[in-house]
Amino acid sequence: MSEASVPIRAVLLDMDGVLYHGSQPLAGAAELLRRLDGVPHLFVTNNPIRTPQQVAERLAAMGLPRPDASAILTSALATAALLAQTRPGFRFFAIGADGLRAALSEVGLEDDRAADFVVVGEGPGIDFERLTTAINLILTQGARLVVTNPDVSVDDCHQGKHRVLPGGGALVAPIALACGVEPLVIGKPEPALYQMACARLGVPAADCVMIGDRPDTDIAGALRVGMR
Repeated sequence: MSEASVPIRAVLLDMDGVLYHGSQPLAGAAELLRRLDGVPHLFVTNNPIRTPQQVAERLAAMGLPRPDASAILTSALATAALLAQTRPGFRFFAIGADGLRAALSEVGLEDDRAADFVVVGEGPGIDFERLTTAINLILTQGARLVVTNPDVSVDDCHQGKHRVLPGGGALVAPIALACGVEPLVIGKPEPALYQMACARLGVPAADCVMIGDRPDTDIAGALRVGMR
């Protein structure tokens, strides 16, 4: 059966750069979401900063249709789920915004003295003391270094001005360099986020289409798992 003859049964949507930029919705975004009403779809994002509830509120504040929080899958949620599968009841030390800590705390216990995983996400929270704690947990306690997403930089719009922020790949780099280890990467283009999304929708990857704006993450990862 050719790819063209395989029906599209579900859709995955990246958000930043696809539905909005900064705090402004992109042209056609609202119409796209209205047309997807009744079509199984999930919002998937490498951004671990906000909780699903906060993401839904943000979309609504832009005038876009507000999705249910269960339709939003962040790299923080995917990270928490994967670590819980790997080591149930795990202990973690997190560097990043509250959305990451909230997701991890649902299935693990925060512990800066005996962590199984050092987890790095985007957003504020990295400083000399936390870097030192992370490095020593890895070197002296054998904690595994994990990063929610590999983006080196991310675009942002603040008070109407474009700016570039450090992504997960940049924030995890000093820890990886100091410890001489490679981090476990969860978000796009790695397969975990796509596989969890397909499982939640109940469709195989071949029956799903990914709509994204970054060839190196959204599109590369989708092709890797056999998704259009």
